[in-house]
Amino acid sequence: MLNLHKKTLFNSSVQNANCVVMVPPKEFRYNEETARDNEFQNQVNLSQEQVKKQTMVEFKTMVASLRKEGVQVIEFDYPETDVSTPDAVFPNNWFSTCADGSFYTFPMACENRQHEVKPDALISVLEESGRVVSRTESLESYLKQGAYLESTGVMVLDHINKTIYAALSQRCDREVLEDYAKQIGYARVVSFQTALPSGHPIYHTNVMMAIGESFCVICDEVIPEFERRFVVKSLAKDKQVISISLDQMNRFCGNILQLETINGDKVIAMSQSAYDAFSPAQLAQLSTHGKLLPFDVKTIEDIGGGSVRCMLGEVFLPTRVNRL
Repeated sequence: MLNLHKKTLFNSSVQNANCVVMVPPKEFRYNEETARDNEFQNQVNLSQEQVKKQTMVEFKTMVASLRKEGVQVIEFDYPETDVSTPDAVFPNNWFSTCADGSFYTFPMACENRQHEVKPDALISVLEESGRVVSRTESLESYLKQGAYLESTGVMVLDHINKTIYAALSQRCDREVLEDYAKQIGYARVVSFQTALPSGHPIYHTNVMMAIGESFCVICDEVIPEFERRFVVKSLAKDKQVISISLDQMNRFCGNILQLETINGDKVIAMSQSAYDAFSPAQLAQLSTHGKLLPFDVKTIEDIGGGSVRCMLGEVFLPTRVNRL
């Protein structure tokens, strides 16, 4: 754990990143390891060649569209090893960045996902893109204890109020969660239980909720009633709460992310599946918080069990240049 004087502090006024890391799905396939607790994954009747072709088209289209809107996208064409990393397209699970230049890595629950953690290679790409990394920290020592914290997959952060919301699960250990919160100087951690119809917990918090500057989307029905009221009340203090159903969550309505363009305009990235599942009234509500950007990532969603938000690793690092 860091000493108090080394504590990282985010700029409390910045909720949204204007830069993201995206990783091409060049090794993408159905991941048997993660499927043990990710009920959003599905086997599909496609050859591996078809999967690669379709997912690369989905990825490239999303990158180009985000750049066109004015969001900086840093492509991390990671170095391959002899161990396949089928979920590398979801980089937000293994790293996070802070406004003071800090770069954190996290303990991943599945062994083949632990091989995605390539801090030196990613930091090199970030610095080549004009971002400043002044300090690196790792929570990976918790792997020895069998304790995991999959970054912004399991933590949904309200940067303005320095609060972390987290659904506890195998991939979200309370001790590691509290440690990280202390390290970055966040005073509040709102952790809670969840249950799907199967009785199992949500594997990642970011499939059931998203927090923007002045709104949040949440599938609160998966939270036990005695905790649900507290969570929703906490969010409603200064956010417009948009409640989604279990069916909408299964179509990735909770897996969305508000971003900023280099001009400071707000946009909300989501999948086409999510866009189609939101009601007209909900889309109208979301539209007041930014331009809606739906992307067709159906193949990645179906096979990987994650969607648009999972594909975006937010970059809050200071910048030397302001470019796309």
